[in-house]
Amino acid sequence: MTRSLPSARAVRTTCPYCGVGCGVLAAVQPDGTVQVTGDPAHPANQGRLCSKGLALGETIGHEGRLTRPSIGGEPVEWNTALTHVATGLRQTIDEHGPDSVAFYVSGQLMTEDYYVANKLMKGYIGSANIDTNSRLCMSSAVAGHKRAFGSDTVPTCYEDLEQADVLVLVGSNLAWCHPVLYRRIEAAKASRPEMTIIVIDPRRTPSCDLAALHLPLHPGSDVRLFNGLLAHLAREGRADFGFLERHASGYAAALEAARADAPSIPTVAAACGVSEEDLARFYHLFARTERVVTLFSQGVNQSSAGTDKVNAIINCHLFTGRIGRAGMGPFSITGQPNAMGGREVGGLANMLAAHLELESPAHRDLVQGFWRSPVIAQHPGLKAVDLFKAVGSGQIKAIWIMATNPAVSLPDGDRVREALRNCPLVIVSDMCHTDTTALGHVIFPAASWGEREGTVTNSERCISRQRAFLPPPGEARPDWWIMGEVARRMGYEHGFSYTNPAEIFQEHAQLSAYRNEGQRDFDLTGLSQLKPGEYERLEPIRWPVQAESRQGTDRMFVDGRFYTPDGRARLVPVRHRLPENSPDERYPLVLNTGRIRDQWHTMTRTGRSPRLSTHITEPFAEIHPLDATQLGVQDNGLARLETPWGQMLARVRITRDQRQGSIFVPMHWNDHFAASGRVDALVNPVVDPVSGEPEFKHTPVRVLPQPCAWEGFALVREDLDTQAVDYWVRSLGQHGCWRYRLAGAAEHTGAWSSWARTCLGACPDDEWLEYQDGGTGRYRAALIRQGRLVSCLFIDPTGKLPPWQWLEGLFAAPVLDGASRMSLLAGRPPGVVEDQGEIVCSCFQVGRKRILRAIREGDALTVEAIGGKLNAGTGCGSCVPELKRLLASV
Repeated sequence: MTRSLPSARAVRTTCPYCGVGCGVLAAVQPDGTVQVTGDPAHPANQGRLCSKGLALGETIGHEGRLTRPSIGGEPVEWNTALTHVATGLRQTIDEHGPDSVAFYVSGQLMTEDYYVANKLMKGYIGSANIDTNSRLCMSSAVAGHKRAFGSDTVPTCYEDLEQADVLVLVGSNLAWCHPVLYRRIEAAKASRPEMTIIVIDPRRTPSCDLAALHLPLHPGSDVRLFNGLLAHLAREGRADFGFLERHASGYAAALEAARADAPSIPTVAAACGVSEEDLARFYHLFARTERVVTLFSQGVNQSSAGTDKVNAIINCHLFTGRIGRAGMGPFSITGQPNAMGGREVGGLANMLAAHLELESPAHRDLVQGFWRSPVIAQHPGLKAVDLFKAVGSGQIKAIWIMATNPAVSLPDGDRVREALRNCPLVIVSDMCHTDTTALGHVIFPAASWGEREGTVTNSERCISRQRAFLPPPGEARPDWWIMGEVARRMGYEHGFSYTNPAEIFQEHAQLSAYRNEGQRDFDLTGLSQLKPGEYERLEPIRWPVQAESRQGTDRMFVDGRFYTPDGRARLVPVRHRLPENSPDERYPLVLNTGRIRDQWHTMTRTGRSPRLSTHITEPFAEIHPLDATQLGVQDNGLARLETPWGQMLARVRITRDQRQGSIFVPMHWNDHFAASGRVDALVNPVVDPVSGEPEFKHTPVRVLPQPCAWEGFALVREDLDTQAVDYWVRSLGQHGCWRYRLAGAAEHTGAWSSWARTCLGACPDDEWLEYQDGGTGRYRAALIRQGRLVSCLFIDPTGKLPPWQWLEGLFAAPVLDGASRMSLLAGRPPGVVEDQGEIVCSCFQVGRKRILRAIREGDALTVEAIGGKLNAGTGCGSCVPELKRLLASV
């Protein structure tokens, strides 16, 4: 089915990736491609986009999309699928009770989708077994906020990051995970050189390039570090007793715990594994500087002590009164585009909509009365990890998963897959085929970015519109519509009569205003009467939005009033405690997982972009040189990583940026892109006892060399037969080809030809080119069909393979000429073609070797000069930290 194409007029929408919430201008071109640029009018990004945002146009297409509902793998009509799900849920509830069903939703949903899901589960089914993948990244921040402020309130805005005199990044590789925000800070630093940036992270990441100080603390020692800061602030007389006496409580108990935990700088330095001098400098800068922002992310949240880490940070800001004013405060940066929106509507299993408390009878009555729903959930539901354990135990018999891929992203992932295989009813709504849809009984095709309407809320509480500029493919539908149709078939017609997302948003805003009277932080009174046209034109706005002016709110707690019963903030006493699973003789290292620059989540979208697939093409394990020597692994070699929960294969990267005793592995690869690259299958399923957030940053692991008799790569137009390959990773290349990196433990001496023909899918009528060097074991083959290159294969037992970039160009030729055929067998391009090396700049496809050559030639000795000569760094700027590192290395 072809799409009817709108005009090339740009549509204002927002990016579907990280929590920065960048504004995007998307325009469909006459040839059907989509041009994406940054929206200069959006306050979050002011026209900037990162590499992922700029490549959004490459991720739009029908390949791999779900376009029809299916049951048991067979396409069916919408009415059949909807009725089947409604009947299955109703029968399960009638036989086993409402807590036998569950929803698992996502920060990729619109707020309107989230609202309908929460209303259906908590107000009509009557269970709170609805949780979200935001549990995996932001729930510790939510719990810490609620303990300190009485509400899940982010007090700051992005301008505070630019106005701070000291900016502390804790557990956040902002340069790669939130690049546009990093560029804003970079610009602020350039305009105010006196601004000081401090990075606290076990790894030396690209974010350290702006930092005056990097504290590579022991993994898991954050509470002790910030308890030491609190004790130091007291010793230095930096308490704001006026603020504490009027607006806070609990500071005496918090200070007592901090002093017991961290009595002196030498004690803290030894416990955290940092130098006394650097620690003292950090404490001194924080103590003597009024405008301090502490920005924290997954390195803090994803811990069995994540909530305590959050409160240890907040304690230091409350103790000094550094909150509610420009350029200061604790700042939780969210991971997903609508993690905040999900929190607003009660998407977590322990929350109600509109920041109301599930455990409060008065709040339950308020929500039920507003919804006029038949029931209301009476107790918190199961949080993500426990929810899937309940699926595995048979406690949950039906689960509906929306816009997320838990078969890859949850810890102890192999057990998650086993649980879904054994569940009687698994419903999955998604835009494309994933590891999770492969386990579903009923699959709903959902509309995706560019095809749906709604709102999202970013990390600074800014609500923005996502707008459609394409029709959904086939029979794909918005998630709110799918849920509403199921709800009506379950007998809940009166509660789900929505005809468009504007109606849902209005109800959401009205609930936030209902009996609020300034008692709750989340208040959209000023937006509660939006007409459909006003909703369509809605400009980005930070909540709360007051009734009188319809103006948003930049900073919270300006008046020193918090949302606790007495209106006072709470300093929470916390103590350091070790992770539940510590390294031992069998598993001596600590596994830390996270993101890379050009990929997102489990690659269901970014994996569709050739440009984003060039920067880092394989799962890797960063290892300190001393650890690598002891383990016997080689740089660029393969290693097997094992934990008590699972195992994987990864390419070794030896670097001093990695702390000794720890390894880092990215989270993105799934079974569609790698044979054994799912790192979350290795992660222990221990969670924070308060927030339920998993400990992704601290799993005991061992690393073993992976023997390889040969390595190689293949470029193919269609899927490669990898059944006889021990290791493979694939990525999308240019001109419609796939790149495969291959390795095997078995010798194929003398048998390469037959193996290669099978692997590449050769037919008798195809033209077959091959070359084999019996002395070195090198082998090359190419499959040509009707004069056109279909696939090629390069094998070398030593792993010294030729560059592959030039080969992609051969796939563009309608007929392969003689020189190109010879170059295939020679393993080098015809004429003089520069070997660029690994791609550094995704925007302009500029490689590492090319950049280094320009630097050594002497006319590209600054980032600006590199940009002038090669264009690298002049697009989105995400590669600028790497350009600086290359300059420093020469």
